[in-house]
Amino acid sequence: MAWSTRELADLAGTTVKAVRHYHKLGLLDEPERKTNGYKQYQMPHLMRLLQISRLADLGVPLSQVASMGRADQDPDESFRVLDLELEATIGRLQRIRGELAAIRYHGGAADLPAGFAPVANELTDSERSLVMIYSRLFDDTAMDETRRMLQYEPRTDADTEFEAMTEEADRATRRRLSEKLAPMISPLVEQYPWLGDPGAHATKSAAYANGTISQVLHDIYNRAQLEVLYRAHLINTGAAGDLAALEAALEVAQPATPTQRRATADPLTPRRQDTQ
Repeated sequence: MAWSTRELADLAGTTVKAVRHYHKLGLLDEPERKTNGYKQYQMPHLMRLLQISRLADLGVPLSQVASMGRADQDPDESFRVLDLELEATIGRLQRIRGELAAIRYHGGAADLPAGFAPVANELTDSERSLVMIYSRLFDDTAMDETRRMLQYEPRTDADTEFEAMTEEADRATRRRLSEKLAPMISPLVEQYPWLGDPGAHATKSAAYANGTISQVLHDIYNRAQLEVLYRAHLINTGAAGDLAALEAALEVAQPATPTQRRATADPLTPRRQDTQ
């Protein structure tokens, strides 16, 4: 019994184009031709084509079909590798389905990293930007702690005031908000240790992560907000010298009135009471 290319393709449940492609890849031997030039496929061609089609249905890449040999050879190792690949793919798809379910349930945006759907609707624009960039710079531990912090730490009035602060905020306002935020830093670092040493959780290098975050902070926050963050850090660490240097630099840039000087007295030293 002999078949033409179309007859062979129909019998195997494939297409003439696929048969020609298998010839080109060397997966299917070329048959002999009749005197009129037409190909004449025999039983071995049909068996091989059926084998190729079956392996393709199982998900075996055509690039691996040739290495799996003919039907009488043991394909167990190739199937084992394929099964591991499929297991990994199924796991990835299941994780994606879980994420999609969480996004649909919470109504969150799909641009946030995995696990952040429950807090998506509570994030400010700046927090959303930081979370997305953190996911490209820091490891899973850092991201998990960040998610828990955003989910379980209540937003304070100081947080809300900081987010709303404009660049025109006066020095007294900046100083007051810094003093409100400073006591919150140490408990957060204790609860979420990665905040105290972010470089240790960088996926590339600490220098790269720190440099990127520094640039991002300058893009996200205005000068008043950056000053508040820096002041809060200095107050929290007890850096009286650096805080005094900041005050001196600001005084040179924009001298304060006597009232402002009293309002911005160094919070690290006791304030003297009027003796009058």
